[in-house]
Amino acid sequence: MIRPCAQLAVSLGISLLLASAATAQESPTLLITHANVLDGLDSVPKRGQTIVVTGRTITRITDEPVATPAGAMVLDVRGAWVVPGLMDAHSHVNDLAGVRRALESGVTTIRTAGVGGYEDIAIRELVRSGQLPGPDMLATGVYVQPDVADAVLADERLFPLIDGVRTEEAIQRLVRVNLDHGVDWMKTRGTERAGRPDTDPREQVYSERELQVIVAEARRGGVAIMAHAHGDEGIRAAVLAGVRSIEHGTFATEATLRLMRERGTYLVPTLSSISSFGQPGDYADPRLFLRGQFMAPRRRAVVQRAYELGIPVVTGVDTNYGPESYARVSREVGFFVELGISSWDALRAATSLAAELFGIAERTGAIRPGLEADLIVVDRNPLEDVGVLQDVLVVITNGQVAVDRRPKTRDRYDQEQK
Repeated sequence: MIRPCAQLAVSLGISLLLASAATAQESPTLLITHANVLDGLDSVPKRGQTIVVTGRTITRITDEPVATPAGAMVLDVRGAWVVPGLMDAHSHVNDLAGVRRALESGVTTIRTAGVGGYEDIAIRELVRSGQLPGPDMLATGVYVQPDVADAVLADERLFPLIDGVRTEEAIQRLVRVNLDHGVDWMKTRGTERAGRPDTDPREQVYSERELQVIVAEARRGGVAIMAHAHGDEGIRAAVLAGVRSIEHGTFATEATLRLMRERGTYLVPTLSSISSFGQPGDYADPRLFLRGQFMAPRRRAVVQRAYELGIPVVTGVDTNYGPESYARVSREVGFFVELGISSWDALRAATSLAAELFGIAERTGAIRPGLEADLIVVDRNPLEDVGVLQDVLVVITNGQVAVDRRPKTRDRYDQEQK
């Protein structure tokens, strides 16, 4: 049997902490100059700012001149716009190529929504140790659902679940194994899938009682639950059971949406996924095209009503960032704006509001001294044109410049004029 060793886990945690601290101490100061800043908390931009980053952390934001410390890197953005790194609340990324694609699109924090095993935890630890440039990963491990399929191969304690996770004992076993692996979140299922032509997304799969067992067991480990749910009965059961967020929410009724508002439940509608049904990428099966045509208007209406009711709506794109997928958080922000959500609220849905859902707002999600330097640079004000988020120029994750696509011809031109 595979049994986690508490002493080994503590030692590993201390080693990673020391490695991270050493990396922060060794990292030279980064100065981002001539920046227009949208900090994710105040819709009024701050122009002509210098952002000072030391190690992983933002230490100062000022419009006054700042002396350049020895060995510091200066990133002159020349009046471009700096906003918090984007957050994906619903991803299935499970390999390094997908991580890189997410990062290049401006995503600096990801909450996974179920992977094949515990690949998301391994990615999380690589990022934490400084061996892999972000995004930071909030890992869910194995999806808590009636059929876990090949996920049983991830840990031999899951072998008894090869025929399904349908009893309270089986549910508790899976939740506890996930907790032993150190997951940050857990995902369960209220209804069947929409992305398979042989299942009806309105069909409820776990009862309110079974969902309560999942929530209670996870809470004992200090972990919150996200619930995949399309049909109203499954959504309502999940909300009553105490999940933190509903994923998709396609057929939610007015009464259930009001219950979500009352309980403080977040909605992650994943509009990008429904728009890609029948298209190349994650949901390429042509039989899904008509289903997408049927479901998309309903999901859009749910998002509009949720926003009107004051339910917090957060971006998630339901992709593994594979080579054919074009689902991106930047497009999700654009979809929100198309539905009447203000550009400011749409930007917050991908930054500071997402951080609140994740429970990490004290660490990241905004541009303030003391927070992690998770930032992106775009060439225009995204409140005037959210489309600029689809062409990110610079990505900084944990204080490290991971992507820099600024036109180099401008540097050469400036040198020639001197």
